[in-house]
Amino acid sequence: MQFDADLNACAELVQKSDPDRFLATMAAPVQARPLLFALYAFNIELARAPWASQESMIAEMRVQWWRDAGAEIAEGKPVRRHYAATPLAKLLKPELAVCIDGMAEARRWDIYKDPFEDQAEFDRYIDRTSGSLMWMAAASLGPAEEDVVRDFGYGAGVASWLRAIPELEAQKRIPLLDGTLEGVQALARKGLDRLNKSRARRGAVSKLAGAALLTGWQAEAVLKQAIREPERVAQGALGQSEFRRRAGLMRRAVFGRW
Repeated sequence: MQFDADLNACAELVQKSDPDRFLATMAAPVQARPLLFALYAFNIELARAPWASQESMIAEMRVQWWRDAGAEIAEGKPVRRHYAATPLAKLLKPELAVCIDGMAEARRWDIYKDPFEDQAEFDRYIDRTSGSLMWMAAASLGPAEEDVVRDFGYGAGVASWLRAIPELEAQKRIPLLDGTLEGVQALARKGLDRLNKSRARRGAVSKLAGAALLTGWQAEAVLKQAIREPERVAQGALGQSEFRRRAGLMRRAVFGRW
């Protein structure tokens, strides 16, 4: 699919609102970029929906709009006109679009201020958001084992979640089941374990599909940093220098070693 006004708008949104995924997409093969930009633009719009209004009913309606759009793609129906939904409907396989329903359901947590009920609910949130997004991207590009991709998506999702803690707390959310330093370390270790588990089965993900996993290129470094210095989470100080970020992505893209 050639870049048109819709896909250009998707790419611009990703560049502005999700610069890490933008860099990872630009490091992916050219033929993979239309799908990735459409998918990541959709993800930004869905992630924003719960925060669109202080009125929970309005936020619920925004999330439901994307849930309905996903159902239209999954069922092969005409899809409502939207600069992200329109190209996504052309590029995403219907059998993968079924994941959107779970993503939207998970995002309802963002609307309210209740804590996660237990570890299982937290894990389900990370899997349905980060894991499903990564699975849809990978499976759209090439053959891959779903559990391997989702393990990697969980680790990458936990790394991103830890970086978002200060903003979530500023918005009066309760993002951690155990906010102690030890609790943070335990969560980071779990994320790192899932990351390593996925990499041990790297051969189950084709080279083409592996391009979608480049978005997690910083996850290992962030998780290890959270284990060594858990106080950085509350400080919003997790992450690498710009040079190390870009060099790490380039190295992984060249050697295909997500």
